[in-house]
Amino acid sequence: MGSIRIFLIVVILSIMTLGIFISALHGYRSGILNAQKIFDSELADTAQLLSVVRDGDHPGGTAALETTRYVFQIWRDGTLLLRSANSPEILVAPLKGGFHDRNFDNHRWRTYSLYHELTGRWVITAERLDIRNSLAENIVLESVLPVLLLLPVLAVVIWIVVGRGLAPLERLANVLGHKRADDLGPIPLENQPVELTRLTISANDLLRRLKASFEREKQFTANAAHELRTPVSALKIHLHNLSRELPDGDDRLQALVTVTDRMGHLIEQILALHRTTSDQFIANFTTLDLHTLVQDVIVGKYALLEENNQQLELRGANCYLQGDRFALETLIQNLLGNAVKYTPEGGSILVTISGSGNAIILRVEDSGPGIPEDQYELAFNRFQRIGGDQNSSGVVGCGLGLSIVKQIVELHQAQITLGRSSVLGGLSVSIVFSEKRVAGPDGQKDV
Repeated sequence: MGSIRIFLIVVILSIMTLGIFISALHGYRSGILNAQKIFDSELADTAQLLSVVRDGDHPGGTAALETTRYVFQIWRDGTLLLRSANSPEILVAPLKGGFHDRNFDNHRWRTYSLYHELTGRWVITAERLDIRNSLAENIVLESVLPVLLLLPVLAVVIWIVVGRGLAPLERLANVLGHKRADDLGPIPLENQPVELTRLTISANDLLRRLKASFEREKQFTANAAHELRTPVSALKIHLHNLSRELPDGDDRLQALVTVTDRMGHLIEQILALHRTTSDQFIANFTTLDLHTLVQDVIVGKYALLEENNQQLELRGANCYLQGDRFALETLIQNLLGNAVKYTPEGGSILVTISGSGNAIILRVEDSGPGIPEDQYELAFNRFQRIGGDQNSSGVVGCGLGLSIVKQIVELHQAQITLGRSSVLGGLSVSIVFSEKRVAGPDGQKDV
């Protein structure tokens, strides 16, 4: 079903049109019959008036008198005493009292014959049936036509009335549509029509259950973060202690360390993915300097950059936007983390922050192997690693990094594209924060 309003209007108008049509048809038939009775009465009354005409009231002989609608004749003893100008000189109706339908002068006529006993005369009056029917139809249509012309007006009135009736439903839809993602409070029941009370109660019950479910999810996340991180941390401590007892370069120890690191990374990525889903993510947007955020993340990775002998360059100036600090830090961590992991030892990484109109562009480029162009879309899939789980780079990963990045990009209504770096030859990741630039602390927009 499309629009409820249109459905109701079509149904109501259809029923009203059918009712008006049946009523008009009945009124038409009834009107025609009543009009015919009135015309018959006029025909008889005319005959009555003519019956009292005295012999001296007409010029004599069969003088013809002018008439408009009627034809009349006055007969006595087979002699035509008087007739109308449009009447033939022959007898137009039988000399038998009452109404008759006759044909003469190429038309169908309604006739009335009256015998006057005092004068011994027959008075015959007649009226053409086509003229009579035309007059009757005009009278009836003039009474029915205004009702038919009223239908468009009724349609407009019904449209307004149905709209008023559906207004509470639209208000309820607006209340639900304007609820924030973190607003699971009940919908007010005041001033609700009886028909919507049950729906509102059901919606409030659903919101209550959703709120309880989200609370359980948040509790689960907190518990999982603690319960999963604790054993991994303990395992790392034991492996560190074990490394003192085993000879350097022991393959078994190195395998355990690699598996433990991968487990810890996977746990952190799954928790980050869970915290940044649209259902769990409660945006706490504030004014942030993207340049400062990138600098803070780079500081945290400085030791790893030194270890890999990698060169990282940051270009750009302060750019302020509205965003969630935790989510954007997670985004930058994943982008730089991937760049560091896949850039070979001694390679280069370039981070550029630039402004264009009302948009901010964050671009991270590296000198690593990059991603084939036909694999760009697959790279955003969860647990998807280009080249399979046993990636040729030998880098520990779980295939969630770019999936988390894209999720955060969508939460900030931004756009992300992958490409080949024209400067360093590796992967280039560009994120455009459209319509997000705001004035900085000094009140001026950054340039």
